[in-house]
Amino acid sequence: MRVLITGAHGFVGGHLLELLRTEHPEVEVFALVRPRGGAPGPRPGKATILEADIDDAPAVAAAVATARPDRIVHLAGQSSVHHSWIDPGATLRTNVMGIVHLMDAVRAERLRPRVLVVGSADEYGIVGDASVPVREDTPLRPVSPYAVSKVAQGLLALEYAAPGGPEVLRTRTFPHTGPGRGEAFAESSFARQIAEVAGGHRPAVLSVGNLDAVRDFTDVRDVVRAYWALLEAGAGAASRPAGVYNVCSGRGVRLGDLLSRLVALAGVEVEIRQDPGRFRPADIPVLVGDPSRLRAATGWEPRLGLDRTLGDLLEDWRARVSARSPVR
Repeated sequence: MRVLITGAHGFVGGHLLELLRTEHPEVEVFALVRPRGGAPGPRPGKATILEADIDDAPAVAAAVATARPDRIVHLAGQSSVHHSWIDPGATLRTNVMGIVHLMDAVRAERLRPRVLVVGSADEYGIVGDASVPVREDTPLRPVSPYAVSKVAQGLLALEYAAPGGPEVLRTRTFPHTGPGRGEAFAESSFARQIAEVAGGHRPAVLSVGNLDAVRDFTDVRDVVRAYWALLEAGAGAASRPAGVYNVCSGRGVRLGDLLSRLVALAGVEVEIRQDPGRFRPADIPVLVGDPSRLRAATGWEPRLGLDRTLGDLLEDWRARVSARSPVR
């Protein structure tokens, strides 16, 4: 089997590469990365590195022609809600035209791979209490440019799934974290600041945004197992009527409580200060998903609890900041 992973240089892509290297060594992996963007770190011989920006249609076409994949995991794109408010046009261009470039390349090669298009729970937007936990048939009400781009991405992908074409599966993935998470995301920003306090690199003051939001966090290592389980399950079965799956734990946690757990794990005393600049123009108060459809289709269950995930995230940030000179 030949698998193409777009965005393989990113947070999720790196964990997916590691899963395939350790648990599915028989798979021939093609890792699509941005030119000069830093290649991922699979062991030699375990992945073929292809360079192409998802915004560059000819380069994407050349990569698909080389890989000729049986499976595709589409991870490449702009993934920050915050950044989407700063540059909505770039977010829409990358996430919407990126899927067009990829699927046009598949069509040009007359391939029929199974394609997993990774979407976001932000597509649901603000939902009423009666709709929590959120199911896949909940109406989509995106409230950020990022969320709009992910709705469009998923719907466009389906346009290519005509009879005789590729099979498209979609996810709406809820918040996920773990080692390697970028600091643009709230829980990782908390962990970075706590690690800096613990290492003497900053005063014992944390700058935070909205702590009342409730989110459904899953460990990224469980998330990539879910992606692979979807690709390997009987994709044409009647049990898959909609082709879209929530990837989530089904459990919500208030961001303020998550922060308290990180502080307790680190064993530090800190002052919490809310920074208005960290609040979003539009925020979703509660976003908790129902993973029943994913569970029924694949048997997937999360293996790693939140404290394990947060502990590993904190240790990762400790390692990242350990070489810095402490403040005087």
